[in-house]
Amino acid sequence: MSIQILPPDVADKIAAGEVVERPASVVKELIENSLDAGATDIRVEIADGGKRLIRVIDNGAGIPAAEAPLAFQRHATSKLRSAEDLEHIATLGFRGEALAAISAVSKVTLITRSRDESVGIELKLEGGHIISQRPIGAPPGTSMTVEHLFWNTPARLKFLKSKATEAGHINKILSRYALAYPEVRFSYVVEGRLSFQTPGTGDPLAALVKVYGPDVAGQMLPVEEVNDPVFPDVRVHGFVSSPTLHRANRSHIELFVNRRYIQDRNLTYAVIQAYHTLLMTGRYPIVVLFIEMPPERVDVNVHPTKTEVRFREPSLVFRAVQRAVHRALQGQAPVTRELQPSGATEDYRAQWAARRQALVNAGRDAPTPGQLAMDLYRSEAAGHEETPLVRKEETAPASPSPSQPRSDRLPPLRPVGQIAATYLIAEGPDGMYLIDQHAAHERILYEKIMRADQQPVPKQQLLQPIPIELGTHLAGLIAEHLDTLNQSGFEIEPFGEGSYLLRAVPAFMGQQDPEALLEEVAQGLAQRTDLVGKAREEALVTMICKRLAIKAGQVLSLTEQRELIRQLEACENPRTCPHGRPTMLHLSAQQLEKQFGRLGT
Repeated sequence: MSIQILPPDVADKIAAGEVVERPASVVKELIENSLDAGATDIRVEIADGGKRLIRVIDNGAGIPAAEAPLAFQRHATSKLRSAEDLEHIATLGFRGEALAAISAVSKVTLITRSRDESVGIELKLEGGHIISQRPIGAPPGTSMTVEHLFWNTPARLKFLKSKATEAGHINKILSRYALAYPEVRFSYVVEGRLSFQTPGTGDPLAALVKVYGPDVAGQMLPVEEVNDPVFPDVRVHGFVSSPTLHRANRSHIELFVNRRYIQDRNLTYAVIQAYHTLLMTGRYPIVVLFIEMPPERVDVNVHPTKTEVRFREPSLVFRAVQRAVHRALQGQAPVTRELQPSGATEDYRAQWAARRQALVNAGRDAPTPGQLAMDLYRSEAAGHEETPLVRKEETAPASPSPSQPRSDRLPPLRPVGQIAATYLIAEGPDGMYLIDQHAAHERILYEKIMRADQQPVPKQQLLQPIPIELGTHLAGLIAEHLDTLNQSGFEIEPFGEGSYLLRAVPAFMGQQDPEALLEEVAQGLAQRTDLVGKAREEALVTMICKRLAIKAGQVLSLTEQRELIRQLEACENPRTCPHGRPTMLHLSAQQLEKQFGRLGT
């Protein structure tokens, strides 16, 4: 077959396939054009999942009548003038391919009027060709109607999903832009009915409530923009979910660079790493994160869909994201727990700021009758003697000082009893807590060992050193992590090939066999060959905590329960064990009243 140049209509359809994958792709490109035109009100209407009709109406700058036909030519754009402009792109669109691609595979009607002109223009196109053009009266802005998408490429049409699925993809696009541009009012009309609308007040919290609902938004933590001297040109802000709120996949991690939605595996991994030990394996957070940086430090001209970018210094951005999310998880309380079901957001920011300031100043919420009762209980219980479960020198302060911010601190709890020798029942000022004693003790031990550089883990010297034979392979793993093991409360020294002498064990080890413990840890390390560096050290500490923690089935006295709960209260992340499992379930007083039918009586 001889080489020949493709006809223009064939080339246009091929090019359209790179930009227009489904109706949501059309909506994305048209919304970006509206935002670049300075629109503050954008309305999206669809029918049949966008296959029959897509209409995007905005109040932006509009297109001058003389330039409207040129807008549908390939590589026609008002956002670039030279190759040098590619180095600092500040607009969402810039390639000049979207309108040409859309018109090549649909029937398009454009009505637009520039703010500088008294009369607008209407263009109608089919398959990329203008079939009619006339002046028309219209308000300033642009209305783009796309009908019968893929009418001339039936093979592409067959690959589209049901209208509900396609409408859902469009809703996702709108939600992302509503979060990135809270100052713009977005309206979404499906089959003639208003499905979604944001207030457009410029308040990111209001947009968050509208997109996710008050229940989810109430469990989100604000990522505050901080001038980090380590990353002065990279600013990260947004919202991340508390560890108690998670989903089954990564699709709820939304990342934006200079308000452009992107997909980046490395940055997604940076977010997940910030949640280390806070989420169970296979669970992922809800994240809306905005990364602001100079345009010349990021290349957005990577793919026609513009969702992939390249950073000039990817490791710097990775660390900035990880540090920002970690700081939010460690240092802040949820945005608010008092969101009304109606989604009202008046004085939303002021309410959260006042609540956070009260926490910092007082170290706890305003005292309620339940809180006062807990304080009285704590003062009475303070005189109880220590127990073998937790020695006095190991006990951290139960109440952090006001200068120590906490992510999701527990209120003071009163132990009530134990169920099945596994779960502790405790009363708090806001209801009942059911605590998994093994998971709770794991979290306590994990934080003690990870803070060993600040406060050494107490050791119990053995009367006689114990020789341990592990074999060459397992002994090599112990040797590789000897420093971490000694930091965890052990005192181990080499004693010939494949052998060690154990001279001390952690004070909280109890009656466990240290030789069996070290062998289990070494075997666990042998199975985790996928981990390196710090991740492997943390996995080692997690394994040690799992084996040293109080087991299910172990009966605890009331005094032991009290000490366990007090140490859990002192943890930085008390609600999950190092594996990410929850340490407790909380049943609020309101939930109890509802279950017993006491509400409204």
